[in-house]
Amino acid sequence: MVKNCSMNSKEMIKKNIYSARCIGNVEPIEYMIPYPSMRSLIEGQNIKYSKQVIIKKPSPLTNLDFYTLVQQTANWLKEKGLNAKERILIPELKYPETEILLYGVWQLGAIGVVCEEKNYDTAQKKINPTITLENEINLINDIKNFPKSFEPTYKPLLEDEALITFEKKDGIKLSHYNLLVNTYAIQKALNIKSRTRYYCNLKPGTTIWTIFKVILPIFSGCIFDYDKPELTIGEYDCDFTLRSDLINIENYSKNDIAVCPENTAAVTVGDKPLHLTNFIKNGDKISLMGHSVTVGYLDDSLNKLRFNNNSLTIPI
Repeated sequence: MVKNCSMNSKEMIKKNIYSARCIGNVEPIEYMIPYPSMRSLIEGQNIKYSKQVIIKKPSPLTNLDFYTLVQQTANWLKEKGLNAKERILIPELKYPETEILLYGVWQLGAIGVVCEEKNYDTAQKKINPTITLENEINLINDIKNFPKSFEPTYKPLLEDEALITFEKKDGIKLSHYNLLVNTYAIQKALNIKSRTRYYCNLKPGTTIWTIFKVILPIFSGCIFDYDKPELTIGEYDCDFTLRSDLINIENYSKNDIAVCPENTAAVTVGDKPLHLTNFIKNGDKISLMGHSVTVGYLDDSLNKLRFNNNSLTIPI
């Protein structure tokens, strides 16, 4: 009898999480986004735009250059002992090595784990990774002799886990769909055009770094350019400012972007919800609804507590 109750409880948690990730009658399904996984994103950009420069410094990289480095990284990770569906902490390397590393993890079919240094021990203990990478590695040098093509043994699905963040200490899980749909909504809200010169000053360790620095420029076909950007996004001195003080969301300017890892990254531009996102603020709590809502916490007690009434309610 106890076993049946436990199963029922897990089924109910799963149902509540899925209900929060719907918006009205619109379910989080494949036709909402142009790519079926993060692995497919970088492959897709190479079909038509392989020769386009996407990074200006420290040395120019085309889509094909970047993709080749990602393939080599996947081979390197596999030799080190990382397997598909396993989790690995992403160390902070110099730009763009951390970004290449994360795409290499996705190319392999594995799961990236991000956290700031203060939460590193917590993350390490919770995920118990197969392999650990040091901050001192020189990725470009380490992968240079590895094959430039990689044959995956597993190709992730949209609902598969792609990223876990420990920026709030609680492990928050995000699927490939979460990452892609949130990025697509940001591109749509800001009307970012292909070949826009773009810069973002975020450091690794958070979902906002993952979305705004790792994924958005490649997804949008931008040129990452520190010297002459046409669009900048970050936490200070930028065209659009990322803000996590959701308690003040009604006072945001049109150039403020509300961010929250439970909603992948972005929630609003100004006070307007992103496409396929909604929220209700009630005092010191906010209820999130829509396709960017996390697929759940690592801790099921938090899932049980916070996923209710077709939403995810968190303290702010």
